[in-house]
Amino acid sequence: MLKTMRKNVKSLKPTLWIVIAMFVVSIFVVWGGGLTKGEGAGAGALVSVGKVHISSETYFQALRNRLEALKNQFKELNRSFIEQLNIPQQVLEQMIEQALLSELARDMGLLASDQEVRDKIISFPGLQQDGKFIGFDEYQRRLTWNRISLADFEGSLRKDIILNKVIQVITMGVVVTPDEVWQNYQKEKESAKVEYLVLEKSKVELTQKPQAAEAQSYFEKNKDKYKIPEKREAAYVFLKTDGLKKEVALGESEIESYYKDNLAQFQIPEKLKVSRIYLPFAGQDKALVQAEAQSVMDRIRRGEDFAALAKVHSKDDKAKTGGDWGLYEWQTLAAKEQEEIKKLGTGKVSDLITLEDGSSIIKVTEKEPAATTPLTEAKPRIRNILLDQKARTMAAQRIGNLETSAKKEKNLDAAARKLGQKIQNTGLLKEGQALQDIDPSGAIATALFKLKDKEISAPIYTYGGVGIAELRKTEAPRAANFDEVASDVENDVTEAAKKDKALATIKEVRAKLTDKNWEDIAQKYKLEYKTINEHKKEQYIGVIGENPEIDRLAFSLPFKQVSDPVGFENGYAVVRVLDRKQAEKAEFEKEKETQTSSLFETKKTKFLQSYLAKLRDEKGVKIKYNLFLQTTNDILSRYESEK
Repeated sequence: MLKTMRKNVKSLKPTLWIVIAMFVVSIFVVWGGGLTKGEGAGAGALVSVGKVHISSETYFQALRNRLEALKNQFKELNRSFIEQLNIPQQVLEQMIEQALLSELARDMGLLASDQEVRDKIISFPGLQQDGKFIGFDEYQRRLTWNRISLADFEGSLRKDIILNKVIQVITMGVVVTPDEVWQNYQKEKESAKVEYLVLEKSKVELTQKPQAAEAQSYFEKNKDKYKIPEKREAAYVFLKTDGLKKEVALGESEIESYYKDNLAQFQIPEKLKVSRIYLPFAGQDKALVQAEAQSVMDRIRRGEDFAALAKVHSKDDKAKTGGDWGLYEWQTLAAKEQEEIKKLGTGKVSDLITLEDGSSIIKVTEKEPAATTPLTEAKPRIRNILLDQKARTMAAQRIGNLETSAKKEKNLDAAARKLGQKIQNTGLLKEGQALQDIDPSGAIATALFKLKDKEISAPIYTYGGVGIAELRKTEAPRAANFDEVASDVENDVTEAAKKDKALATIKEVRAKLTDKNWEDIAQKYKLEYKTINEHKKEQYIGVIGENPEIDRLAFSLPFKQVSDPVGFENGYAVVRVLDRKQAEKAEFEKEKETQTSSLFETKKTKFLQSYLAKLRDEKGVKIKYNLFLQTTNDILSRYESEK
């Protein structure tokens, strides 16, 4: 499940990462809010990028919106999955990239004129009806309906225009050649129908384990493979957030105050789902179209299924889904239809609606009014949030006091004894290595590799709490002795033997293959048999993964000729090609403009990412990790019990 979710999360990323949703409403996705400028604005900022600052409130809103969008796609979304998918860090990184571009735009003196904002409004996708702008009165009505202020929306569009300008400046040197476009077109359009047999080494059984002498011999021949990386050891003090919660005093008045001060967190928006049957006039006799619409209306009144009738009679792009316009898209319908929608209750169907361009029938399939989670239901979540906040604050204060004392004493041990804190030893750690159960992310081990000998770190924030460390020992990287890596060597010998046996089996199988016995052979030798109808270059293939050699064979091997064994990390395979589709130059010429534009955007995105990485180093990014973790926890706490 997690692997599937990771794959799908990638598909949610915008073309350019700087497009980050600040408001997610029914028909608008607006980005660019929440960035402030100036020295004073940074005091309470979560992130500072030069003179641009990101507030914790803006991050809170952005992360909440992202999770709500994911929740609609992944029904099993919960805190554990969110943390494993690294969604909070992804959202923060995207906001940082946007801030970097905002700061760069300021340095370049880029602005957006009122006319440019007006043009943006007129062309905005959510403000179109039948390919035309809906008009400024309807535009303002929709903003009011979605509870978005005119200033916020137009301010976001202005920032979007400026960001697009700075991207254009950065990427103006990016070009694509005709050869690149043709090669990319070939990669997209050319495919091969292939079948393959595969044997993973994990499916191979050995009759005996490798002998000690065999392992020793393997080690001697492959000594360069076995290295002991640099390791570091430190004394540290770590305060667990959960461990401090028992010291927190929390009154009912605090819970009530949090509820009142953060009421927006507990609001449940109106849920309204709509279906429609639409019959356009489209040059037809208007009376005949209306007669057909009335006939459909009569059948609905007699109890016939709305969705089934929509599939047969409706003439918009929602017909194939039974006329379902979902929870949000219906807000792009005509104002007359939306007025009818507001009047309808759950399961109710409108009268026949006559529009300028056709007739429609509306059904409200779901309707739940906007509501606010009552305090009694919100209390457990608020209690968890406040306990975590107070415990984190307590941990940060105690570690902060310890840091001050330790740096004054120039000794963490002495400071810890004075303040009654328990000092522990990390043991030798590789960079980024997890530390017991207190730091699975490896933040402490990562921090050690930024310290000099005897240097005391700044507070180190993790999801589990706050710590501080003093570097005590460094071991330089070196070649390993056999005894240190004996188990690794034995495993490598075993894996090599399994792979050798897999190769021998595949060779034996290859000699017995005919045109028609592939499935029988697969069953006899316990191999995996698969067919790919349209394999493309760089395509991921089951357990094999991406394999350049199979790509080459797919587009060069004579039809039905069995390949030699093809190795991949975990085994071997044989393939044969049954058919191919070649890219045609004539078709390419028809799509050349679109293909050029698509490849150009891809190259721009890659270049932009590279540029942003360099810009980040130049500008300097300061993140208040304690505030980041606290704000993140406020949101993730509501996903703890969701299955």
